[in-house]
Amino acid sequence: MASFLCGLDIGGTFTDCVLIDEHGKLTISKAPSTPKNFADGVLDALRCAGERVGLDLETLLGAITMLNHGTTAGTNAIIQRRGAKVGLLTTRGHNDVIHIMRGSRGLSGQDIKLIVHIPESSKPEPIIPKRLIRGVSERVDCFGRVVVELNEDEARTAIKALLAEGVEAFAICFLWSFLEPKHELRVKELVAELAPHLYVTCSYELAPKWGEYERTTAVALNAYIGPLTVGYLRSLDSKLKQLGYQPPLQITQCAGGTISVRKASDAPLLTLDSGPVSGVTGSLYLGEVMGEPNIITTDMGGTSFDVGVIHDAKAVVSYKSLVHQYEYFLPKVDVQTMGTGGGSKVWIDKTTQTLRVGPQSAGATPGPICYGKGGTVPTTTDADVVLGYLDPENFAGGTMQLDRAGAAAGLQVLAEQLGMTLYELASGVAQIAEFQMADLVRKATIQKGLDPRDFVLFAFGGAGPVHMAVTAREAGIKRVIVPQGDTASTWCAFGAASADTLHVNEQVRIMSSPFEVTRMNALFAELEAKGRAELAEDGIAHERQRFRYSVDMRHRGQINEVEVELSSGQLNTADLEGLRAAFVKRYEQLYGRGASLPGARLECVTFRVRASATSRKPQLQATAILSETIDPAARTGTREIYWAEWKRLQATPIYDGYRLLPGNTLAGPCVIETTTTSIVVHPEQRVSMDRYRNFVIETGIN
Repeated sequence: MASFLCGLDIGGTFTDCVLIDEHGKLTISKAPSTPKNFADGVLDALRCAGERVGLDLETLLGAITMLNHGTTAGTNAIIQRRGAKVGLLTTRGHNDVIHIMRGSRGLSGQDIKLIVHIPESSKPEPIIPKRLIRGVSERVDCFGRVVVELNEDEARTAIKALLAEGVEAFAICFLWSFLEPKHELRVKELVAELAPHLYVTCSYELAPKWGEYERTTAVALNAYIGPLTVGYLRSLDSKLKQLGYQPPLQITQCAGGTISVRKASDAPLLTLDSGPVSGVTGSLYLGEVMGEPNIITTDMGGTSFDVGVIHDAKAVVSYKSLVHQYEYFLPKVDVQTMGTGGGSKVWIDKTTQTLRVGPQSAGATPGPICYGKGGTVPTTTDADVVLGYLDPENFAGGTMQLDRAGAAAGLQVLAEQLGMTLYELASGVAQIAEFQMADLVRKATIQKGLDPRDFVLFAFGGAGPVHMAVTAREAGIKRVIVPQGDTASTWCAFGAASADTLHVNEQVRIMSSPFEVTRMNALFAELEAKGRAELAEDGIAHERQRFRYSVDMRHRGQINEVEVELSSGQLNTADLEGLRAAFVKRYEQLYGRGASLPGARLECVTFRVRASATSRKPQLQATAILSETIDPAARTGTREIYWAEWKRLQATPIYDGYRLLPGNTLAGPCVIETTTTSIVVHPEQRVSMDRYRNFVIETGIN
C-alpha cells in the first residue's frame, strides 16, 4: 500500500490538507473550518483527501508516515480572549512590568499616530490583572550571581493565594533568570507540589533572553494559551491514534519546521503564526528547486493577507513579535499580516465618506453574501463575483453555487451612497484591497533594506491568484508565480507537509570585543548539545542531524542588533575579522551605507543554534517537453468581466487550468480556473506554465 506525508493547515475559512505519496504526487483537499471544534474540520479534510486517493479515513491514517499540523488554537484563544486565568509569580518589586509595558505603549510597528499622540492610543486589556500577580523575594544580579536567595515560604504563600483566586495556569518570570534559572525552576517545583494538574511555564525555558518586559509577556502569553492549546492537541492526537495514526504528531512552529506535540504543549507560543510560516517553508523548497533565491510570499485567504520574504535562499526572520499590542522575544520567520482577505468586509467611513475594505472579516460563518449562508455585509469576494473574476456557477469546482444577485444588491447599496455605479464600486473594492496589500509588500521588504523589484512574488491562498497580478505590478515586481496550479490554494498545508524538524535554541551572553573564542565555542557547544538531545527525542538519527550557528551583534552602547550567520560553531582567532566584516555588511544593508562605525568595539549578545533534520520532500520534476500548442478544449468559453484598466466590461476568454501544458502562453486579459482558485490575468499581462507546472504571470513592468 502507498505511504504518504500529510500537511494540515487550519485557516479562518477553510481547513486544508495535502498528501504527498512516495513518488511525490500531490493530492489536495479542503473542508470548511469548524471554529467550535477545529478537530472536526481536520478530520473532514483528511476524510476528503482519503476519498481522492481511494482510501477511507482509517486506512489513510494507517498509511501516513508523518502528519504535520498547523494549529490556530493559540491564536484564536488570544483573538477571542478565551485564554486561561493566569497567575504571575515574579521578583518582588517588579509586579507591574507587564502593565507598564514599553514607551511605545505596546504599539510598536503600528500607526505612528498612535505612538506619538498618546491620547489616541490605549493599552490593551491586561492578559493578567494586577490582583493575580505576586512578587517573591529573590534576586539574581546582571552577572548571574545570586544576591538574595529565594524565600520559599513566601513563594508557597503566593502560590496558595493565587490558587484561592482560581487561577488555571502559572507564569514564572524572575529578574536575570536567563543567566541563573534555579529560582524559577524551584518555584515551578513548588507549583507542581501544590497544584500538580495546573499548567505552569518558566521564562528561562521559553525565552532565555534579556528584556524583562518581553520575557514577562512571552511567559504570560504562553500560560494564557497553554491549557486550551494542550487540550486541543491532546484531543486531536488521541482521536488520530484511535483512528489508526501511530507515528508522533508533529506541529508546525513559527520558526519554520516542526516540533513534537510534547514541545508544542510546553511552548504553545511557538505555534502562533505557524500556518502562514508554513507557506514560506513551502516556497523556500520550491524556490530552491526552481533556482529562485529571492521570493516574496503572499498568502491571501478568506480572513487575512500574509507576507513573508526569502532572501538569498533563506527565510527572513525576526526575534520580536507583537500579539494584541504585547511584544515578546521568540525566533520566528518574519510574516507580516493585515486584515485583507476574500471575506474582508466592505464599508463606508461615515466621517470621511470614503470606501474601506477590512480589517473586519465575515469569516467562515456567515461568510460573504454570495455564499448564501446569511451574510449581509458585502466583502471582497462579493466584489470579485460581480466583476466576473469568479464564476458563480463553477465555484470550488462546481460544488458551490454563488449568489451573484445577492452580492450585487449588497454592493449596490454602498454604490448609491457614494454616487458610483455598481461596477465602479466593485472595481474600487478590488483596487483598494490590492493597493493595501502592495503597501504591506513594500513594508516587508524596504524596511529590511531590500528592494521588492529584485524579487519574484509567489501568490497562494484561495484568493491570492485572483489579486496578486495587480498587487505585484503596484509594488514594481515583474513576475508572479502561482505555485503548482491548484495546490496554491492549499500552499500552507503543502509547506507543512514538506517541513523539516527544527529546534531553535538560544542564550544571551554579552561579550565585548576583542572576543574570547574559547567562551564563544563553549556556548555554541552547549546549545548544540541541547539541540542534539531534542532531535534524538524526536527519533532523529545522529547522521541526519544538521546545525546552523549565528550570533546577534551590535555596536557597543547601541541597542540595534543584527544576526550574523557563522559557517561553524567552532571558531578560531582568524575567524574574528570575518565576523566583524559580516556584521558591517549586514548592518549597513539594514541602516544604510556608512552607518557602521569603523574600528568601534562590538558586542555579541545572543548566541543561537538551529538544530534540524531534513524530511522527505515531494519530487517536483521539470518536464523535458515544452509545448506552445494550446489544446482547443482548454478554452471553456468567455465571460463578461469588468477591467479597471479599460473601465468597461469585456468578453474575456476563460481557460481550464488542468488542460494547459508546460510551455503554453496566454495573453491577458484572461482567467484560468481550477477547482480551488482562479488566476486573473489583466490587460497588458501574459501568463505561461513553466517546466514545473507553475503559472507565471508577467505583470507588464519593463
